[in-house]
Amino acid sequence: MSAEESYEDSGDANASTGLVDPTGGEHQYNIWLPGVGIAAVYGLIIAVGLVGNVTLLKTCVMVKSMRTVPNLFLSSLAVGDLLLLVTCAPVDASRYLVDEWLFGRVGCKLIPFIQLTSVGVSVFTLTALSADRYKAIVTPLDGHSEPLGVCLRAGSIWLLSVTLAVPEAVFSDLHTFTTSHSNETFVTCAPYPHAGALHPRIHATASFLAFYVVPLFVISVYYCFIARSLVRSSADPPTEGRPRLQKQFKARQRLARSVLVLVGLFAVCWLPSHVLYLYRCYRYGRVDTSLGHFAASVCARVLAFTNSCVNPFALCLMSKSFRRHFRQQLLCCAAPGPLRSQNSVSTNLSTV
Repeated sequence: MSAEESYEDSGDANASTGLVDPTGGEHQYNIWLPGVGIAAVYGLIIAVGLVGNVTLLKTCVMVKSMRTVPNLFLSSLAVGDLLLLVTCAPVDASRYLVDEWLFGRVGCKLIPFIQLTSVGVSVFTLTALSADRYKAIVTPLDGHSEPLGVCLRAGSIWLLSVTLAVPEAVFSDLHTFTTSHSNETFVTCAPYPHAGALHPRIHATASFLAFYVVPLFVISVYYCFIARSLVRSSADPPTEGRPRLQKQFKARQRLARSVLVLVGLFAVCWLPSHVLYLYRCYRYGRVDTSLGHFAASVCARVLAFTNSCVNPFALCLMSKSFRRHFRQQLLCCAAPGPLRSQNSVSTNLSTV
C-alpha cells in the first residue's frame, strides 16, 4: 500500500457517488453514505487491534515467564501494528467518507512514511523471528541469544524500516488529478505527480521486492532448513530417553509452527494490496473507476489492516500457555505470585 492508492480510490469514490458540493464552499465536504459502512469496518479493526496488541505487550511485560527472546520480537511487532492502527487506519477510513484529502501537506508526508515503516517492521521482524527459530532448532549448540543483543536487532529493524521509508516522506505531496471519464479534478496525496509511467513502475516494483518478495524468500529458505532438520530429528530422535531435552525440542517445534503461521498471515493479508498497486502503476494514467476495481481495493485495504490485529489472537489459538496469560491480562486480573514468577522450560523457550 502507498499514498498513490489514495489517488485511485478517491477517483473511484467520486465517480461512483457523483458527489458535488452544492455550496461551492472551500471547506465543505459531502459525506458518502456507503463509506460510513466501510469506515465502521475500519473502526472495528482498530478497536480489536488496539485491545489485542496492547494486551500482548502487557502480557510480555507483566508475566516473567513471557519475557523471552521470541516475545521481544513479538512485542516490537505489536508496537509497529499499533502505530499503523492509530495513525494510518483512521486516515485510510476517512477517504471513504469525504472526497478530499483532509490532512494537509504534513499529513501527506507523514502518513505514508509511518505506514511503510510499520510494514517494514512487520516483515523484517518476522524474518528475524525465522532466523531465531533456525538457530534454536538447526544450530542449538551455538548458544542462546542475549536480551541485549535481541533488543539491538529489534532496534536495527526499526532503523532499517525508517530509512527505507524516508523517500516516501520526501516525495509524497499533494497533487491535482483529473478523472478521464468526467473531467472532474480533485486534490489528493500521491508519491509523485500524475505524469510519466517509469516512476510509478519503479516505485511499485521496488516496494513489492523490498517489503514482500525478498523477505518472504529469506523466510522460506530458513524454513526449508528447519523442516529438513525436523524431518531428520523425527527419523532419529536425538533426545530419546532424555525427557527434559525432548520437552525443549518440542517447545521449539511449536514456536516454529507459530512463527510460520504469522508469516502466512502476513503473506495472505498483504498480497492483494501489492498486486493491486502493481496493476495500477503498470497502467498508470488510466483510472479504473469500475465497481469491481473499487470493491477489490476496499477488500485489499481492509485485509492489509486486518493483519495488524490478528497476530495476538492467532497466538492465543495456537498456545494454551499464551492464551492463559493473555486472558488474565485482558481481564486485568493479577496473576498469583507463583504463576507470574514461574520459569518453566517450555515458556522460557517460546511464547507457547
